[in-house]
Amino acid sequence: QVQLAESGGGSVQAGGSLRLSCAASGRTFSRYAMGWFRQAPGKEHEFVAGSSWSGGITYYEDSVQGRFTISRDNAKNTVYLQMNSLKPEDTAVYYCAAARGTVGSGSVVYTASHEYTYWGQGTQVIVSS
Repeated sequence: QVQLAESGGGSVQAGGSLRLSCAASGRTFSRYAMGWFRQAPGKEHEFVAGSSWSGGITYYEDSVQGRFTISRDNAKNTVYLQMNSLKPEDTAVYYCAAARGTVGSGSVVYTASHEYTYWGQGTQVIVSS
């Protein structure tokens, strides 16, 4: 069992930056693939960024490619989402998620919500123009 808690959300002006953190408790997430999702008002839940549990593989949604960076510190059981050059359309509640990995899936990045088992409560990000 893994519990996830996001932090770092807030309100910023367009062009600004935020760094979201997701701290895990319980079982170590060193063998968990991690992901960030978001849901804006009136929009569908969408994938933002993901990281494999091994091999350092990352993947980003096209709209955030080059602006966002996902990273993880397994020693601290924490995953981060560095968000730069924020745009008003980035406004959403951001969720951290974890998927239990296996020895055969170390380099896999999951992009679908149903592939993740554990979820945080979400942290609000508001970007104003």
